[in-house]
Amino acid sequence: MQCGWFKVVGGSVIATVGTYLIWKKLSGKRKSREEYPKNTVILHQYGRAPYAPSMSPFAIKLETYLRMAKIPYMNVHSRVGSKKGKFPWIEYNNESIADTQFCIEYLNKTLAIDLNKNFSKAERGIARSFLKMLEENTYWALLLERWILDPEFAIYKIIKLPYRFAWFIRRRLRRDAYGHGIGRHSQDEIYHIMDLDLMALSEFLGDKKFLLGDRPCEEDCAIFGQLAEWYWQSFGHRSGPLIKNYKNLCDYCERMKETFWPDWDECNTNGGKKEATK
Repeated sequence: MQCGWFKVVGGSVIATVGTYLIWKKLSGKRKSREEYPKNTVILHQYGRAPYAPSMSPFAIKLETYLRMAKIPYMNVHSRVGSKKGKFPWIEYNNESIADTQFCIEYLNKTLAIDLNKNFSKAERGIARSFLKMLEENTYWALLLERWILDPEFAIYKIIKLPYRFAWFIRRRLRRDAYGHGIGRHSQDEIYHIMDLDLMALSEFLGDKKFLLGDRPCEEDCAIFGQLAEWYWQSFGHRSGPLIKNYKNLCDYCERMKETFWPDWDECNTNGGKKEATK
C-alpha cells in the first residue's frame, strides 16, 4: 500500500506537471475503458489508509457522495492521475471528470440527482459556505500540520514515501501555503484558525443529526471527508485533541460512518496491520 498514498498532500501541492509525469512513469498499466461496466462510476483514487478509507478528505467526500446518492461505482486504486494531475477523479461511460466538486455536479446533472431538493435556498447557501470554509481554509491547516508542523514528521513514516519525494512535497507546500496566506502565520495562529473554524461548525451543528437537520445534505459528504481526517487520522497531532473538544462533531463523524460506511473496517488497513478488502 505504500505507493497508494501520494495524494495525502492534497491537490494544491501535487498538481504539477513534473510530479504527475513521475507518477505516470511509476504507475502500472491502466484498464481500457471498454473493460469498465456501463453506467457505473469508476472512482480513481489511491489505496486505502490506516484508520479511514483514504488519507485524502476529498476521496472520502466523493465516495461518501456516491454512497449517499446510491450510485453504482467501483474503485480503481492506482497512480494514474486525471487530466489535471489530481486525485480523486472519475470516469463514467467514457467521460472523464476531474475535481471532486465537478464530479458531483456532473453526476447530479447526468443522473438527475438532487440531494438538496428538500432544503431552502438559504439552507443551501449556508451549507456551501461551510463546505468552502473547510475545503479552502481549514484544510490548509491540516496539510501544514501533517507536512510542516509535526516535528516527528510522522506522515513520512506512515506512508513510507521516498525521502526526496517527501522533501519535494514539503518544499512545495511551504511555497503554496505562503501564497495562500495561512503559511505566513505562526504555528499557534494556524491552530487558532483551525479551532475557530471547528467552533463555528460545532455551534451551527448544535444537536442536529446532520448539517441541516435530520436529513443529510450533499455538503455533509465534504464536511465528513474533512472531519474524518482529524477525528481518525490525526496521528497524535494537535488537531486530534482539538476536534475532540467538540463532542457533537465527534458524534457527527460516528453518525456519518454508521449511516454511509457500514463496511468502514473493510475499507482501511487498521493501522497497516491488514490489507483493506474493499
